[in-house]
Amino acid sequence: MSGYKPRVISLSKRPGQTFGFYLRVEHGEEGHLIRCLEMGGPAELAGMKDGDRVLRVNGAFVDAVPHSAVVEMVRDSGSSVTFHILDEASYKQGKEKGVSFSDPQTTAVANGVAKQDLKAKLCYMIKPSSSYGFSVRSDKAQEGFFMTEVIPGSVAYKAGIRAKDRLVEINGENIENCTHEQVVEKIRLAGSSIMFLLVNEETDIFYQKKREKIGTWLATTKYLPLQPRIINITKGSDGYGFLLKEEPRKTEHFIKDIERGSPADIAGLKEMDRLVALEGKEVEGYSHEMVVDRFRKSGNKCCLVVVDKDTDQMYKLGTVSPMLFWEDMKDSHLPPSYTEAITLPTTSQQSTPVQEREEDLKPKLCKLERTSGTYGFHLNAIKGVLGQHIKEVVEGGAADRAGLENYDVVVEVNGVNVEQRRYEEVVDMIHRSGNSLEMLVAKKSVYDKLKAKGVTITRLLLGETSYIQVHTTESPKTSQRARQEEDARSDTSSEHERQRATSVTSNSSEESIDERF
Repeated sequence: MSGYKPRVISLSKRPGQTFGFYLRVEHGEEGHLIRCLEMGGPAELAGMKDGDRVLRVNGAFVDAVPHSAVVEMVRDSGSSVTFHILDEASYKQGKEKGVSFSDPQTTAVANGVAKQDLKAKLCYMIKPSSSYGFSVRSDKAQEGFFMTEVIPGSVAYKAGIRAKDRLVEINGENIENCTHEQVVEKIRLAGSSIMFLLVNEETDIFYQKKREKIGTWLATTKYLPLQPRIINITKGSDGYGFLLKEEPRKTEHFIKDIERGSPADIAGLKEMDRLVALEGKEVEGYSHEMVVDRFRKSGNKCCLVVVDKDTDQMYKLGTVSPMLFWEDMKDSHLPPSYTEAITLPTTSQQSTPVQEREEDLKPKLCKLERTSGTYGFHLNAIKGVLGQHIKEVVEGGAADRAGLENYDVVVEVNGVNVEQRRYEEVVDMIHRSGNSLEMLVAKKSVYDKLKAKGVTITRLLLGETSYIQVHTTESPKTSQRARQEEDARSDTSSEHERQRATSVTSNSSEESIDERF
């Protein structure tokens, strides 16, 4: 396939997002076509073009594969997928000349640069009641152990295993010099879970030519079902809001005693998360005093890599450092950052200065403290439509003081995304929060613009802002007015009004439901 160099494009998406393109087959056109690229989506940002043809998915040649099977392969890839792409003109020219696009020795290029980072893959499986859904083959004609009879939809297939993958390690142990019987026995005795290190045919050929040994240091973690978390925290007036615990007789460090509403809590740290790295530097093996000193030297901001218990156990099973995930992330094509997204034009948005757009297109993280019967707002929703918004904010009430405004769209309640939750679920979450409530909201215009650009709305868009400050010291006038209005609202509200109420919005004939808090 001399002269035809496919581009290798790796895409990653966050939960709730798409890769930002349609994969189609069209009458009179050969191949699997890229169409309808989402402006500012992962695919467009990574360099995909309308009319590009997909030749390979995660290393497997798909040009002659039925379209439905290719779609299934992409879906089964989860949050990350790698494509070999050829532009439309080259594809058609090659087809006219009878070129075989399946040649695995073709040099691929990534964004115009020859790709030199083909990776092995780590695949993790939990033992099912039946079988994993694969077989292992070995023969004298070809050195090594190879996956075969991988059943589509099986545990093995969903874990990223494909036919012809060569098996290198089982639970961190190299098996290249084992007998077939020994490999089968190791798989049988692995217990309830197992991790493989594998290479596909193309990657295997690449490293054989380089005469380079394959190990986990050359692997990608994108197929693993559990991943470390990258936590960015800005220190508050009382610090980060957690304690660092050193496990006795171990050189591991754990997060504990997280204060509710603290920067650590807001950033997503969980009790007994293990600290893997601080500012990109691994801390395992460091003494407690050394890690604390590094926190102090980080200033008012720090970036942590942490793992929960289940993720930690999975990585340890394969004797893999979670830092491999950190390295993977540095090379991946992530969805558009907030800064990138706001500079991308949309058909409905007029050009405005970047600074103005940055100020406008941000959600608000509001922390409410209830001092009397209600929070001082209604939760409103359109019947039959997912999503809730704020209504009837009481002047001087808890909601007003926290920064909530009428028609703000509710994105999160106490750190949980509620955009796809039913109204009754969100009401229950608010009721169960007691006298303290945290809500991530966005003005309706801001919400619509960010969604149009494909931006996932999270507290990461806030930058350094942790939350809108709750006034703990109020002027007598403000305090008295707030209590009077909240008490009056509470006194005049009958019990059925506190449950789901039906009304008609002032600017719509659609039925809506709202709840008083």
